[in-house]
Amino acid sequence: MQNFRDILYVSHGISEETEPLKQALNLASHNQAKVNALIVCPAFPPAMQIYQEQYEISLKQRLEKLIQNTKQELTNAAGELVVNITVESGEAPADRVIRYVLRNAFDLVIKQAEQQENSKGFKAIDMELLRKCPCPVWLCRPSAHSVNETCVAVAIDPENQMPAARDLSLRLLMLSRSLADKFNSQLTVISCWDYEFEGYLHHSALTQITEEEIKNIVMNTQHHHRLELDELIRQSGITGRLQVHHIRGRAEEMIPQYVENQNIDILVMGTLARTGIAGFFIGNTAENIVQKLNCSLVALKPNGFVSPVKAY
Repeated sequence: MQNFRDILYVSHGISEETEPLKQALNLASHNQAKVNALIVCPAFPPAMQIYQEQYEISLKQRLEKLIQNTKQELTNAAGELVVNITVESGEAPADRVIRYVLRNAFDLVIKQAEQQENSKGFKAIDMELLRKCPCPVWLCRPSAHSVNETCVAVAIDPENQMPAARDLSLRLLMLSRSLADKFNSQLTVISCWDYEFEGYLHHSALTQITEEEIKNIVMNTQHHHRLELDELIRQSGITGRLQVHHIRGRAEEMIPQYVENQNIDILVMGTLARTGIAGFFIGNTAENIVQKLNCSLVALKPNGFVSPVKAY
């Protein structure tokens, strides 16, 4: 998959997290990239510190065995990869991951999504990574389809004309195309549009606009939005099997609904943030979308994002 050369696989070391590990090894093999593993675990209380080292050794040995077994299942050159394993223990596991990313300049984090009771949304650790991690984050869930039938979709907002937002949209399209190609699958582009004043115009006694005029305004809004979307796709230069779904409605409602109804396996989307300063506020729309998703998520931040977490 495009441009990833230093991949970090994150684990708690206590469960069979094979799906993200397979993705990390496959991706590293395909890109001739390096892959490292980081185990984050709690620190033992002071009275039990004598057991901490042995516990960390056991976690490392467990992951080493899982890596070897996973390599044997893969048919590519992943078996030749050397995976270095580091263990970090203590509080704030998400911050520990982010500091490790910053100190070692990883360009992708792959991790199994924390298990939710309703299989939708993401728990605190994953949300912290989405909010603060400087590089793309891939949160994996089991796929509904086989590897060669994996459904990949990307969510695009063509209306934001800020340079950082346009650049992010182009990166999303190129990354999702590359990801779909990895699975030999079609790429689905999802974009939502609406005209929020339509209800007001229909019911306001203060306006004298006709139903035909309202209809034309709505149609022009749809047409303009689709032109902007098509132009973004053209500028991205992506080719191959492509399907565009131009959906009317609020993105935070329509995108999770579409993902669930169509059994999308992986959604690629961006998180809009303030850039160039230390601090990140995930966009309200993005936050509302990810909290309703039941699929894997690959999330990108705009260029220039500065994590509030420091390397040291």
